[in-house]
Amino acid sequence: MSRRTPPVAELVERARAGESRAVARLISLVEDESPLLREVMAALAPHAGQAHIVGITGSPGVGKSTSTSALVSAYRATGKRVGVLAVDPSSPFSGGALLGDRVRMQDHATDAGVFIRSMASRGHLGGLAWSTPQALRVLDAAGFDVVLVETVGVGQSEVEIAGMADTTLILLAPGMGDGIQAAKAGILEVGDIYVVNKADRDGVQNVTRDLRAMLALAERDADAWTPPILKTVASRNEGVDEVVAAIEDRLAWMRASGVLEDRRRSRARDEIEAIAMTSLRSRFAHLHGDARLDVLAAKVATGATDPYSAADELISAL
Repeated sequence: MSRRTPPVAELVERARAGESRAVARLISLVEDESPLLREVMAALAPHAGQAHIVGITGSPGVGKSTSTSALVSAYRATGKRVGVLAVDPSSPFSGGALLGDRVRMQDHATDAGVFIRSMASRGHLGGLAWSTPQALRVLDAAGFDVVLVETVGVGQSEVEIAGMADTTLILLAPGMGDGIQAAKAGILEVGDIYVVNKADRDGVQNVTRDLRAMLALAERDADAWTPPILKTVASRNEGVDEVVAAIEDRLAWMRASGVLEDRRRSRARDEIEAIAMTSLRSRFAHLHGDARLDVLAAKVATGATDPYSAADELISAL
């Protein structure tokens, strides 16, 4: 039996005070599409817009979870509060996250300055959970300085995370066989920082050289950000400080150039559009069997009107 949900104002106050349980409850309301969701978002709105959202993506096996954990440690060493959303594949049975235990991040489990949440993609084609933007808003408003979003790493997610993050890290690794192939699939356009992990393996120079050559072919404005290529061995925390430094450099550049404001406005526009489309789909879901639809269908079937005109009439009546 579910426990009583405290008033939204109380949950938000407790979350902003650093209570992890309140943060978790707010994200659960988001994932469950709670009737309180509108009230939650309205209460969070005045407090959001401060966190630096960093997306971490790449092909499976490049070390995303290990790298994320290493980044958390590096940020915590500087005193920053860190939130982590790890978007995992969904169980076909429960709909929950298959990798929800996040074993490699357990070192941070007792750190009050770190909040880690696994979210199920629930079949979303882009690899990200539909509720990720609202969950990001929860962590942002709760006062986390940095929010790391680790994606499933399934093709389209590399592109989709770029629309949600301020800074996007693309991870590659030597010996994976599809590192540069993934770059050819579109990540050259979305990556802000490229990290070749597992740099103690043979072939790291080849991956770095090929990636640098491909980035050189990309068309960029003279004043555009030039994505750096960094090497790490995340399992030993080697090169991680350099990645953090690059992320901070990127943030400073975005603020100075106005790119940060533009990205966040674009992200808000996409979020509004997604919510509006969801609302419209919900309305249309109830139309099957509606008398208005039946009347219009009869007119189309007899040639009294065309389907486009009927659709316009239906939409105007909603």
